Amino acid sequence: MLAALTTLLLCQLAGEVCVRWLQLPVPGPVAGMLLLFCLLLASGGPGDELKTTSQTLLGHLSLLFVPAGTGIVLHLARVGDEWLALLLALVLSTLATLLVTAWTMQWCRRFGGGDA
Repeated sequence: MLAALTTLLLCQLAGEVCVRWLQLPVPGPVAGMLLLFCLLLASGGPGDELKTTSQTLLGHLSLLFVPAGTGIVLHLARVGDEWLALLLALVLSTLATLLVTAWTMQWCRRFGGGDA
């Protein structure tokens, strides 16, 4: 498990370094995830240890929402002041996500040549 966690954290660190060095407008963990994806493609997929570690981390994914919830409670007055902007951002981003997902699914069905 230690080797798998080290691999995940090194990919995240490499992503952070690349993003800061190249001044990319992308979060470092996203770049690290792309790097991990490329490494997994090159190596033929994840090993058993990485699969087990990833599944364990995904099982505890809900713990990552605790800091966000704490931040909302901490800044509850600001949320109350800017509720309309937050509501609009949530609704518009949800609609945009649904549209992009639908278009992507249509594109995949059209060019994938099968039922998805």
